[in-house]
Amino acid sequence: MSRNDCRIYVGNLPPDIRTKDIQDLFYKFGKVLFVDLKNRRGPPFAFVEFDDPRDADDAVHARDGYDYDGYRLRVEFPRGQGPSNYRNGGRSSRGSNRGPPTRRTNHRVVVTGLPPSGSWQDLKDHMRDAGDVCYADVFKDGTGVVEFVKYDDMKYALKKLDDSRFRSHEGETAYIRVKEGQSSNGADSPYHSRGRSRSRSYSPAARRRGSPTYSPVRRSYSRSRS
Repeated sequence: MSRNDCRIYVGNLPPDIRTKDIQDLFYKFGKVLFVDLKNRRGPPFAFVEFDDPRDADDAVHARDGYDYDGYRLRVEFPRGQGPSNYRNGGRSSRGSNRGPPTRRTNHRVVVTGLPPSGSWQDLKDHMRDAGDVCYADVFKDGTGVVEFVKYDDMKYALKKLDDSRFRSHEGETAYIRVKEGQSSNGADSPYHSRGRSRSRSYSPAARRRGSPTYSPVRRSYSRSRS
């Protein structure tokens, strides 16, 4: 891993942007090591460096195109840089759809009781109190799924975050339940019972066979700063 894998470019910023504003935009994706804001000549832009390249990848996918005070942010890895195989089989970050990180494990929990405004970013941020989260997604019915890199972190989440107080980016709060989930390949996977979620859809071939399989349909978010 090199520093370039953790460094992202942020452009099309408003003229009155401050370093703290940029930190507020990206802190929830992971530990930010520093923000280098260039605003003395011409339109402002910045470089943000994360501690973990996966967090940088998440930030690119979630914040590219984000509406910030009427300015649609341009967030990408500097040319020729960035993780090559964390997401989408090595597909370039620029121009790809935004959505939850797709590195997967079987260290999975199912979360219920999420408020309507709870996003996958909110859920990932909340569950990081238990350890390194590699995947998070939410569904229309107030449920979500979270996967951890380590088995011990999953067990800690079951013990410490069940019945914990969750807060969304819009300020809604709720007490959530956290239960152990099944393998994504298992017949009782949460995806088999939530085919109408915001992030999965049936394929036509699957309907004909009578056994559902799912293809990813990513979501994008565009919210103005409150």
